[in-house]
Amino acid sequence: MAMLTTHDPYAPLNPAECVEQPFRYFLAERCLAPESAAALLEWLEIDAPWTLVETDFYEQFEFDLRDVVLPPALAPLVDPAMLDRLRHKMEATLGDSLSEHVEVVAHRLDPGQRIGIHNDMREGGETHRLTVQLNRGLADEDGGFFMLFNSDNAEDIHRILRPVSGSAIGFAIGPDSHHAVSRLHNGVRYTLVYSFHAAGRA
Repeated sequence: MAMLTTHDPYAPLNPAECVEQPFRYFLAERCLAPESAAALLEWLEIDAPWTLVETDFYEQFEFDLRDVVLPPALAPLVDPAMLDRLRHKMEATLGDSLSEHVEVVAHRLDPGQRIGIHNDMREGGETHRLTVQLNRGLADEDGGFFMLFNSDNAEDIHRILRPVSGSAIGFAIGPDSHHAVSRLHNGVRYTLVYSFHAAGRA
């Protein structure tokens, strides 16, 4: 592992709950160091290079953090040594061996946007994911809930998670990892999405 030359922005990540069914996932109250989260949220609001992406089940703004020059305060978020530490936390929590390749993409939902039910599975694609919430405080009436399902039936709800800023969910992608984001009514909902690959696949 490379020598650590800066603070670890992912040091606070400590899974508070691990669940096996309907798919393997864990929840954490906080993923990012407070100073990293504050600087990142401000940058996402003011300077980030957002691009609108539309598919058959979602419409949102996004960009890959590895494709832009980040401010010095945010550079540790994509530092290989820091991502390596994060990867090891994912491995320890979910019990799977992961390759060193980690993708980091920022997402933004504006009022009226939502993400339909899906399981993230695609041939040759990522096998594990970590999603971190960032916002200025969203009330229940604002929407933007992270929804987990027992099946691909949108009425078969397993759990509904509030988009509490700083909180995170990590999970293993599979046929049963159905999830969605309910329509956002007010405010702006940012997330950092980390994609991991099973060892030997990337």
